[in-house]
Amino acid sequence: MSAPVLLVGILAEAAMQEALGLSGVRDDLAGVLAGGARAGIDRDGWPRLLPGQGTVAAVRVTPNAALIRYAEVMGLAVRDGILGLGEGEAEGPPQVPLAAAIARHILAAPSERSVADIVARLPMIGVVAASELRGAGSPPSGAPLVDLRAPQDVQVIARDEAFAGYFAVNICQLRHRTHAGGMTPALRREVFVSGDAVVVLPWDPVRDRVLLIQQFRVAPLLRHDPQPWLLEPVAGRVDAGETVEDAARREAREEADLTLTRLVPVIHHYPSPGALGEYLYLFVGIADLPDGIEGVHGLESEAEDIRGHLIPRDELTRMALGGQVVNGPLAMIALWLELRQGAIRAELGLA
Repeated sequence: MSAPVLLVGILAEAAMQEALGLSGVRDDLAGVLAGGARAGIDRDGWPRLLPGQGTVAAVRVTPNAALIRYAEVMGLAVRDGILGLGEGEAEGPPQVPLAAAIARHILAAPSERSVADIVARLPMIGVVAASELRGAGSPPSGAPLVDLRAPQDVQVIARDEAFAGYFAVNICQLRHRTHAGGMTPALRREVFVSGDAVVVLPWDPVRDRVLLIQQFRVAPLLRHDPQPWLLEPVAGRVDAGETVEDAARREAREEADLTLTRLVPVIHHYPSPGALGEYLYLFVGIADLPDGIEGVHGLESEAEDIRGHLIPRDELTRMALGGQVVNGPLAMIALWLELRQGAIRAELGLA
């Protein structure tokens, strides 16, 4: 790819041009675009060009190394001098900020990393990129005790991705402003990057019972815990392009075959901010939980083996206070619900 090409769809957006380090000339194209809502997120999400009345915004550019690398990862090929087309069926506007953030992550990967390795990580790259956008849009926490610092109060000297599998490990060299007003020396900090996740405790307020799930976890096994099959709430990553609430409802269907009628926010938080790049969105999920609904569920494609347990809500409270719940988010939701269950029932008209 060396001759000038026409970029269409999301590739013609200014944010994508900036992410790819391109500068082009407007050169519109006859026709209309169909599909493409997942362009720049999924490899197969790119729009189709249909003949007919209309004009498609396009930009003519000379390909650079960044565009060539990006096109390889995204499986894009030049078609009649046009780049940015595929067979994507999803209708709706493309998610430009997310696509640009994903592009920056792709280009930040070490040059020696193969295209195949980046492609394999593309779903998790999307999870992390979307998490960063949500983080940037979050209201500052800690007010009024914690003052909001200026961007220059943290100086990132270097950031390297030391490992990238399903999760990643980043090594940051940085300096930050001290409470006394000076700057720290250069510090090395390692971060386990996993992206945002949702956590949901299904609760039936009429029967006053909850549904827990039980599944094997390797981290307790490596700690030599005698019980690596943990009681947990429903949980999972927030996929790129979906809302936190949609992720919560999807995970309830996948892990417990449940339809949630309402989501009640609990306490969203960083579980271990000193080393873990993860933010948890906690919810109580209002659901109908009749006898016999427990079952064994999970996605076969992810080798999930998840068993459900129905118990009274007050029994979960007793278990949490008695140290029988070692999953932190589950204990937090259980104790929060103990305090808030009356108010929630009143809001639902059940008081």
